[in-house]
Amino acid sequence: MKYERDTFVCSAGDKAVEVKVASAVFDVKGKVAEYHLFFTVGPTEGSFTEQLAAVKQGVGKTLKEKGWGEESVVFKRYFLSDVVNQDGILRAQEEKRNVSVVQQAPASGSKLALWVYGQSGRGKNNPYRHLWMAGGVNPRGDAEQQTRELLGSYDTALLSERCRMATDCIRTWFFVRDIDVNYAGVVKGRRELFREWGLTEKTHYIASTGIEGRVAEPQCKVLFEAYAVKGLKPEQIRYLQALTHLNPTWEYGVTFERGVSVLYGDRRQAYISGTASIDAGGSIVGEGDVTGQVARMWENVAALLEEGGYGFEDVAHMIVYIRDAGDYRVVNRLFEERFPEVPKVIVVAAVCRPGWLVEMECIALKEQVCPEFNDF
Repeated sequence: MKYERDTFVCSAGDKAVEVKVASAVFDVKGKVAEYHLFFTVGPTEGSFTEQLAAVKQGVGKTLKEKGWGEESVVFKRYFLSDVVNQDGILRAQEEKRNVSVVQQAPASGSKLALWVYGQSGRGKNNPYRHLWMAGGVNPRGDAEQQTRELLGSYDTALLSERCRMATDCIRTWFFVRDIDVNYAGVVKGRRELFREWGLTEKTHYIASTGIEGRVAEPQCKVLFEAYAVKGLKPEQIRYLQALTHLNPTWEYGVTFERGVSVLYGDRRQAYISGTASIDAGGSIVGEGDVTGQVARMWENVAALLEEGGYGFEDVAHMIVYIRDAGDYRVVNRLFEERFPEVPKVIVVAAVCRPGWLVEMECIALKEQVCPEFNDF
């Protein structure tokens, strides 16, 4: 993994806005390269329009310097501070598919941050089809009904690709408005539909994050997004549990996998679900102590990675969620001390259990030769 950090001074009207980019590039010689970029804005009094213009300049500059065209971008997620007022401005400039927009304010105090995932060198005859889906919303009903309908619509959409959610979906995200109120409905809707599809504790679930987040439409209580892969064999997928550190999720009524590792002919990828400070009995560790919770959270993530044959040195991407913006300085210092190079962003978003002060998710990439499978 090659990590880099850079800072650009971009012009936005008559203002100069500092844009920081952290990148991780996974490059297997002669194969498809993958990259993760996080763009953040330095201290500024600039408006959202000015900050957005600066970030977009930073993206263009980075892609040009790296020799990646815009066509290499696979997925984007914008983290906004005020989605109601900012969504229209952003949408007018982002017409591509697979652009995620969620209100999760950057904890640094800026108005937006951006995650960009891309692939370079992919041919047209690749045996896999990577299916990223963003922006799934449904304004009808309560959180339970919205969850069921969103999952049902997604499964139907996958049918057009000759896929199904139960067999081909690798990763999901549920962004929940007023999570302390609506998360129970999301959990129930997902659990009941999964049971109908044969996804139980005796089969498997899907790696996932359920976290506070909102979209511009106030009636939409759930934003659903997902990643699926067409062409995988069951033996290429391994679910990660780390039972020495974490209990099975079904024991406390939720239905997701702690993580998943996907094996290809030339690499493997780990998608670690939203992970907090919890022990093997399901209890919160370090109640009220954000520093202690960060330490246990790291321990849990390390255990999940290790189970799949990865280490933190293979991590290409981190998203960190904090419930209280007042914890930003502490959490940022801890992450910068331990993971100064890894691309990451810290956003304000309540975790699904009130006692959890911090949660993180990550993606890891590692080279591996497995001739029995097709390359990525």
